[in-house]
Amino acid sequence: MSALYPLSVLDLAPIAQGSTASDSFKQTIALAQQADQAHFSRYWLAEHHGMIGIASAATSVLIGHVANHTQRIRVGAGGIMLPNHSPLVIAEQFGTLEALFPNRIDLGLGRAPGSDQRTAQALRRNLSSDPNEFPRDVLELLDYLSDQPEQPVPAVPGRGSNVPVWILGSSLFGAQLAAMFGLPYAFASHFAPAQMMDAIEVYRTHFKPSQYLAKPYVMLGFNVFAADTDSKAHYLASSWQQSFVSLRQGKPIQLPPPVANYLERSGPMGQAVMDHALNCAAIGSLETVITQTQAFIDKTGADELMITSNMFDPQSRLESYALVAQAHPHLKAAQPTL
Repeated sequence: MSALYPLSVLDLAPIAQGSTASDSFKQTIALAQQADQAHFSRYWLAEHHGMIGIASAATSVLIGHVANHTQRIRVGAGGIMLPNHSPLVIAEQFGTLEALFPNRIDLGLGRAPGSDQRTAQALRRNLSSDPNEFPRDVLELLDYLSDQPEQPVPAVPGRGSNVPVWILGSSLFGAQLAAMFGLPYAFASHFAPAQMMDAIEVYRTHFKPSQYLAKPYVMLGFNVFAADTDSKAHYLASSWQQSFVSLRQGKPIQLPPPVANYLERSGPMGQAVMDHALNCAAIGSLETVITQTQAFIDKTGADELMITSNMFDPQSRLESYALVAQAHPHLKAAQPTL
């Protein structure tokens, strides 16, 4: 039997209207255990702050919670916003996670604040405009995680753990950095697809083999909303569409209940916002999801997809991922062009 095309899960730990962070964490464990059993490759959580609809602010803590309730799946950050933290502290946190859950921890790094300026100030961030700060911090963190003997301040735990580090991004900057450092690259196409194809091209063209990776490896975020019928899937996807449009308008909200025909009722601005996001989404029945997901793989040549599905109803979300698991054996890597 040939190896399955790699599929992973991105969980934003959404807080739906009328629910709590505690509810969100219970739903996260249910989904992680389902993904663990269904042969998904990774389960990643993202750092966000000051967002009333996202519960994954203490990302490292939640990663440990998920890893403790699963057996096989890799668990990681998609990602840690490194400018918010000391590289030493992140090395210690992820070194601890690696010691607790050997060979199961991933560390994705982003340079965005994951918040607005006021929240960034509350995080005691140094709001530096130096473009070299993030690359320096990445190199410092890689050094802390390595087994180099001459470290003035060793990360304990962390030193010698060699936790796999990914560069995340939604622009060309991350692509250039991942290529230069020879690291795997994850592009946030699930919410910012505008530069996706250019970023993939930059990364693959300029990739330099390293001790971490011999050849380029691209993972792309991809929205999937699967249900018994196309119409039901579009109805369920409207919760994501409402929250996405509100976020783009600078008004983040908790995940709202679905509404019928949302796109048609959202007006020109809402439709314009969603036009871009829908380029990186599969919405429909099992057959529709297989067709749309394979078309996305073929278009991008992605080595792996990270599936996200923000649905209001937790059971519908589990059922959506169960359908993705049914689709999984039908998905194939893109064939290289001659």
